[in-house]
Amino acid sequence: MSAHLLNAALAAAARGWRVFPLRPGTKRPALHGEATCPRTGPCAGGHLKWEQRATTDPDRIRATWATGAFNVGIATGPSGLLVVDLDMPKDNSNGDAPDGAATFGALCERTGHAVPDTYRTRTASGGHHLYFTAPSGVRLANTAGTIAPLVDTRAWGGYVVAAGSITPTGPYEAISGPVTASLPSWLLSILKPAPKPVQAPSVHVTTQSHRYADTALANEVRNVSGAQLGQREARLFRAARAMGRFIAWGDLPRHEVEQALQEAGEAVGLPPSQCRATLRSALNWSIAHNQRRRDAA
Repeated sequence: MSAHLLNAALAAAARGWRVFPLRPGTKRPALHGEATCPRTGPCAGGHLKWEQRATTDPDRIRATWATGAFNVGIATGPSGLLVVDLDMPKDNSNGDAPDGAATFGALCERTGHAVPDTYRTRTASGGHHLYFTAPSGVRLANTAGTIAPLVDTRAWGGYVVAAGSITPTGPYEAISGPVTASLPSWLLSILKPAPKPVQAPSVHVTTQSHRYADTALANEVRNVSGAQLGQREARLFRAARAMGRFIAWGDLPRHEVEQALQEAGEAVGLPPSQCRATLRSALNWSIAHNQRRRDAA
């Protein structure tokens, strides 16, 4: 098994993907933590975490896997990857609940796109990982359920278990061709961090804060209204995520934002129920992540 796992690590590294060891039979990193860091080797200049220590160096990989039957982790951010994780429903969920592949397929259909054809692996639980080359100039972070239920993503700050790794519940296997496609622009538009608003002159100047929020809402309504086929839901999602902060900060009431964006979404042809679901998901996420003003002390 050690030779098999070594070959899996070398194969991933040959693609330019940075790998690091996972504990045998598990998905947990096998590298030491800061408390037990020997401050030698890669950590001679200070403790390095798994994302920093992941490597494509064949000699380092051989030396590491010679000491144990480690599973293979791929640090997605340093590897230039965005991996879409299509998960399976939990054991205690409704037996009829759709899995991540189904909810992601439904999202693709609603946005007028086919499910992207790219390098894909089957996970030990029966889910799928879709690998994409991340765009340059944009630092994407991990997400959990932002795109659709049971659909997560791994980028900077995250990792995935590589094909060839083995756990008690099963192996990770490559099930499609070797080509890793570029991240589709429509998916990037959903995942790209919402632009930071121009800093309001003062959090104490309520009138100016409301005026800025009103202007931002009008701009987002125009963005949604100008969306072309295939961009409509992604544009609505981004608009809601951008506006949620103003609700969290008390600059705009939620019902006003929802009504304006709902009308804009329906005007470009999105079904009312789809608009409501998209707005609810995006606004809930944004409000939860913007409880404090960025310009507050």
